[in-house]
Amino acid sequence: MSNEVLVMPIEPQIRQYLAENFLFSDNGYELEDEASFLEEGVVDSTGVLELVMFVEETFGITVQDEEIVPQNFDSVFLICLGFRA
Repeated sequence: MSNEVLVMPIEPQIRQYLAENFLFSDNGYELEDEASFLEEGVVDSTGVLELVMFVEETFGITVQDEEIVPQNFDSVFLICLGFRA
């Protein structure tokens, strides 16, 4: 066995969380990764806070209050972009 760490891509985990907790869908997350959560009605302001808590707990990061803005949390793409910055 190698010493490489296997890391599950974050996109599927975020899509699954959104599908189960906001869309209440058994069919998964069917929107494009660039689709705005707010414009599509996926989450509201309270939902954003729940999403931030999920990201912090799942990925072991701390999100500062000033980072909780639509530019960072309004789509799967934007959340993942923050991890790659």
